[in-house]
Amino acid sequence: MEGSSSKYFIATLLLLHALTSHISSTSAARVIAGSPSTDFIRRSCGITTYPQLCFTSLSSHASTIQTSPMLMANTALSVTVSTAQSTSGMMLKLSQTHGMKPREAGAMSDCVEEMSASVEELRKSLSEMGQLRGPKYQLMMSDIQTWVSAALTDENTCMDGFAGKAMNGNTKNVVRGQILNVVHMTSNALALINKYASIRG
Repeated sequence: MEGSSSKYFIATLLLLHALTSHISSTSAARVIAGSPSTDFIRRSCGITTYPQLCFTSLSSHASTIQTSPMLMANTALSVTVSTAQSTSGMMLKLSQTHGMKPREAGAMSDCVEEMSASVEELRKSLSEMGQLRGPKYQLMMSDIQTWVSAALTDENTCMDGFAGKAMNGNTKNVVRGQILNVVHMTSNALALINKYASIRG
């Protein structure tokens, strides 16, 4: 019975992931192509490692971003925080299901801690972005870059814990798929933050 409960929960996570991806794609499709703001977002996303994900996740915020590198970086970070928070919550729920092997349970427990740390670092970065001005600009920007980099490391460490053939296929696929999305979004946000920092000087 416990094994069935775990399977149902994993299946639900897979369904939620599919629905989220569909909603994101649909939202991006609604954005008017060729507007100055969407063109700016597409060009800006070109510097990231995952430009398609960057554009898909940010194009629905075109009215907020407009053509501002600062707002682009801030919005990318905000969207990443939201995604990391929801993923962290999913990992916590998944860690409480029964029927996992000891190694899976251990990796899941570590992942929950690492994702919690990642969310906290991203939150601090977002809060600092909102105060990014004045004589302490350089120090604050350095803190933001350090925290986002640390969040990226935590996320990758979580994902690495589910590497290898000894892990259950379903659990590993769900966790790695969810975390990989957060890793890519965090990487994109960091690239946009670094770009803004280089422009601002």
